[in-house]
Amino acid sequence: MRAVIALFLFTLAAPLWADTVWLDNGDRLSGEIVLLDGGKLALKTKYAGQVLIDWKDIDTLSSDKPLLVRRSGFDSERGERLAAAGSGMVRVQGDREYLLPLAQITRLVPPRLLLEDRVWEGNLDAKLDMKRNQNDIDEWKLKGNTRVEHGRWRHVLSGELERETKNDKKVEDNWELEYDLDRFFTEHWFWRVGLEQSEDAFETIERQRILGTGPGYRFWDNELGRFDLIGQFNRVRLESDVADLAFNTTSIELDYKRLLWGTRLEFYANAELQIPHIDQIDYVLDSEMGLRYRLNQWARLSLLYELDQLRGQGQTVSDRHYLLGVGIGW
Repeated sequence: MRAVIALFLFTLAAPLWADTVWLDNGDRLSGEIVLLDGGKLALKTKYAGQVLIDWKDIDTLSSDKPLLVRRSGFDSERGERLAAAGSGMVRVQGDREYLLPLAQITRLVPPRLLLEDRVWEGNLDAKLDMKRNQNDIDEWKLKGNTRVEHGRWRHVLSGELERETKNDKKVEDNWELEYDLDRFFTEHWFWRVGLEQSEDAFETIERQRILGTGPGYRFWDNELGRFDLIGQFNRVRLESDVADLAFNTTSIELDYKRLLWGTRLEFYANAELQIPHIDQIDYVLDSEMGLRYRLNQWARLSLLYELDQLRGQGQTVSDRHYLLGVGIGW
């Protein structure tokens, strides 16, 4: 009975760790291929977590799961299985079977299907700044985002919280929260409905609400990253003690993420350009870009640059921030 149970458990576990890499020095590593990019193969193992292997040090490899194989000068081809071959070679098995030199492979990425059960990812970054000179200044900021995909639906939630005190007196107190719901109709096209609200206790405009909807296009979304472009028609409402103002805008938004250096480094950029349908404001730009360095599976060091810009009545007002902090990712 113990032998039967052990065999059953091994059968269940085997598909999770079905990839094998043979090195030039004779060593063999088993795990799950995450991706190959930039000359580094990321392999997720049971015993050492995710390890990076120089592609030039690999003798051959095998994988039982589908992979998108990109060759030098060619588009990606889907391989249902990779089988070990001679030194410096691999056998690609799919619609057609052929031997391929490892030196010709520039990228391996597991395909991400549109109809998946569930995908959950996110980041939370924190920044703390304390100054002690003529004035005692304490500032802290939290920025986070998360997305959940199931089937043809995608939920995106992002938020920001900032507090600053100067000589024990609060001088900054604001927060922002945005929720977007996407419905995919094809692998690339989707429709978005979004709601955003922000409040600031020390600005003339105390509260801002934005409700928008429009089409989006997903250029790609895989283990290497993603690139989305969304166009929306929005209804904006600004509230203050003096007066309230409501108007329409047209906006375009991009969401970009790319893993570099064998997944150790992540570059990301988010930007939204709004064109208000009023004469007083020409455009409003809200953008950020940054780098995250992965210390391990969950810890990150982050460097972020923010640019918020408004132009109206012949004048441009810009607000720039440089943030260095730590965070977590999943």
